[in-house]
Amino acid sequence: MTPFLVIGLVGLGLLALSLLVGDVLDGLFDGLDGLFGDVFSTAVIGGFTSAFGFGTAAAIGGGLPTLLALPVGAGVGVGFAWFAAWLTRLVRDGGSDATPQTADAVGHSGRIVTAVPADGFGSVRVVLGGHTLRLNARAETPIEPGTEVHVTAVLSPTAVQVAPVWPLDPPSDPPALP
Repeated sequence: MTPFLVIGLVGLGLLALSLLVGDVLDGLFDGLDGLFGDVFSTAVIGGFTSAFGFGTAAAIGGGLPTLLALPVGAGVGVGFAWFAAWLTRLVRDGGSDATPQTADAVGHSGRIVTAVPADGFGSVRVVLGGHTLRLNARAETPIEPGTEVHVTAVLSPTAVQVAPVWPLDPPSDPPALP
């Protein structure tokens, strides 16, 4: 049973090393990548080795003879290796969010930072997925700073067309008719 506990500890050491050093050790098995992909990553080998060692030791501790405990350890090791490969693939292929583009702002609300004159550009701040975009803004009517606006179109890579958002609470006194 002791040799299998040592095998399990060696596997845990390999897992810890793969977490600390990262992909440096994965280059050792580059020749096999064409055949097996992520099957021989450091995390997968470490997961298999540790689960095989501890699984076999647990089976022997449970009363199985060594010849029957070895397939149990191998099965546990394959299960953990599959999980490590799946988790590694999930992390690597997960990707990240793309950098927001000006076209992504269309349909979103923002706030005017610099006044938008009737015949020129001001600036608007739009928050997209936690990223703040500050863009040049043009509108059909003048808009004061602090006004909430809706981005309606893209004019250029750095400029958008905006329109004021209607207030939720209309004024209590309607405007006087002329």
